Amino acid sequence: MDYKEKWEELADIKDELAARDWFMGTSGNLSIRVSKDRFLVTASGKDKRKRTSEDFLLVDENGQAAEETGLKPSAETLLHTAIYNRTSAGCILHVHTAENNVISELYGDRGEIIFRGQELIKAFGKWEEDAELKMPIIYNHAHIPKLAEEFSQHIEGNAGAVLIRNHGITVWGKSGFEAKKLLEASEFLFRYELLLHQSRAAHTLHQNIKLTN
Repeated sequence: MDYKEKWEELADIKDELAARDWFMGTSGNLSIRVSKDRFLVTASGKDKRKRTSEDFLLVDENGQAAEETGLKPSAETLLHTAIYNRTSAGCILHVHTAENNVISELYGDRGEIIFRGQELIKAFGKWEEDAELKMPIIYNHAHIPKLAEEFSQHIEGNAGAVLIRNHGITVWGKSGFEAKKLLEASEFLFRYELLLHQSRAAHTLHQNIKLTN
C-alpha cells in the first residue's frame, strides 16, 4: 500500500501544529485515513517537534499495527478508531493546550461549553444569525477503553470536536484541511472565552474596590 502522500500531508500538519507549541512533552496525537480500514497514527512517545521516518505507523480498524514495526501506536488510538469506524472522517487531531484544559475545567461540571455570536463558529457550519455551537466535555477516564466508550457517545457526523476534561481536545474532519480548520477555530474560541472571563473578573474586582473606598 502506497501511503506516502498521506504521510507527508500528516507530517506537514504536525509541523504546523508543533510550530504553535501545541505538543508539550510529547503530548497529542494525529491520524489520517489511508483507506476504508487503514489509517496512519502518531507513534507513542515521539518528540513531535522533530520530523522523522518513525513519526507514524499504519494501523487497522482495531488500532493494531497493520505492518511489521517496532513502533507502538498512540495510547489514545482507540478514540481514532471509534471515529473512523462510525464516520467518513479523513483526519483526526488531538492537542493539549493550557487554554483548552482551563476551559474544560471551568465548564466541566456543565458537561459542555456553548459559544454564541462568535464568527469562528462558522468553521463548524454554524451560519445562522442566532446559531450556537455546543461542544461536549467528558471525564478524563484513565482507562482508555472506558474513555473511548464515553467519547463514542458524542461522535455525530463526519466533523466534530470533543473536549476531555483537563486533558485536551479531539477534532475530526473530512480532510486534513478541515480538521486543522476546526482545531484552529476551537483554540481561538477557547482563548477568547478565557480573555473575556478575565476581563469580567477584573471589572468586577474594580467595581468592588470602588464601592469599598
